[in-house]
Amino acid sequence: MSKKALSGNEMVAIGLMLFALFLGAGNMIFPPFLGQQAGTNVWTGIVGFLFTGVGLPLLGVIAIAKTGGDLQTLASRVSPLFGIVFTLVMYLAIGPFFGIPRTGTVAYEIGVTPFLPDSMDKYGVPLFIYTIIFFTVTAWLSMNPSKLVDRIGKLLTPALLIILAILVVKSLITPMGTPQVPQGDYIDGPFFKGFIEGYLTMDTIAALVFGIVVISAIKDKGIEDQSTIAKVCMYAGVIAAIGLSLVYLSLSYIGATSTEAIGVQQNGGSILSQAAAHLFGSSGAIILGLAITFACITTSVGLVSSCAQYFSKLLPNVSYRTFVIILSAFSMIVANVGLTQLITISLPVLIIIYPLAIVLILLSFIHQWFNGYSAVYLGALIPTFIVSLLDGLQIAGLDVSALTNIFAILPLFEQGIGWLVPAITGAFMGWLIVSINGKKTVITK
Repeated sequence: MSKKALSGNEMVAIGLMLFALFLGAGNMIFPPFLGQQAGTNVWTGIVGFLFTGVGLPLLGVIAIAKTGGDLQTLASRVSPLFGIVFTLVMYLAIGPFFGIPRTGTVAYEIGVTPFLPDSMDKYGVPLFIYTIIFFTVTAWLSMNPSKLVDRIGKLLTPALLIILAILVVKSLITPMGTPQVPQGDYIDGPFFKGFIEGYLTMDTIAALVFGIVVISAIKDKGIEDQSTIAKVCMYAGVIAAIGLSLVYLSLSYIGATSTEAIGVQQNGGSILSQAAAHLFGSSGAIILGLAITFACITTSVGLVSSCAQYFSKLLPNVSYRTFVIILSAFSMIVANVGLTQLITISLPVLIIIYPLAIVLILLSFIHQWFNGYSAVYLGALIPTFIVSLLDGLQIAGLDVSALTNIFAILPLFEQGIGWLVPAITGAFMGWLIVSINGKKTVITK
């Protein structure tokens, strides 16, 4: 039976579900590492991080809501072929190739390895057994997407928030120390360094993918009107954004004040593990392990459900449940590569595709201003892809110094966002060309 509106409690539950879907592996491990590296510049760095880690995902959710909850519809504004290819790449990246496996490896490395004896091969049989259990649970929770709000928004999310609150409150009552001298790029460019670090959460891409889950959850509550669905999505996005901001600020504070107590660490997972042990003793590892497990399992469920819904639409002869099993099994296999290797492999890919997602989202908000000309989308995305491809190849360790010396003249190139000015220029040129020659391919969706 259709309804005209949701109750306040139903809206909050959907917002908490979206927050929990976002709050996964990267969200837990990158802010504390930022905090420790940024030191006294932590608040400048975290503001940059919030732009890409919170602001852009919020815009992504709204953009998808406005277009009906379909990434392919949004991407098809460039061209039908781009819509298919870009959507497929996004779902594979955030799904079985990188995003889903990473949830399992992070949960294992932070929630399990501290309890294993040093003599044990921690990345062989134990990881294999854990990932089987982790992704079996993921598959079970994903089998019925209509129950995601109840399972995640009303159960797992409150448990996660309670555990995180215990850790944060303790760090505020008994601080581990004071922020130290900033390191690396956080010395001279903390904002831009934090901005780029926000890429690693994958949340802007996730926002484009999670839209289909949120809209399905809203429709399961009896809402059919498109404008009402878009409005609820926006409210849910705001709730999720507020929650993520509070978590990021808290975790970056823990990282920034941890150096005196635990020394400089190589990653955020290690910082959280040792900080929890310092604050709570032996029980700290248990508290942190529970928090990480809840965070990762909710994100894993959201990603598997989103990808399964997309692929079952792409290949209607294969059922949603079959794709849940396939995605969970494949992700389990990839997860056994290990966390460090996954991050190393995924970073160049993220550097390439993230700016494309950002430009697409931002253009969607001014779509009516330029009458939906596809040339504007093409004009912005082509130079964005060229610059981000160069950045990605450089991150991958390939020798592209000859090209980087040429592209170094671009504003903000050294800060990692050299694509910004070319994107704006290309969009303007696309608009100018179609305005002059009159061949105006308009996308109205």
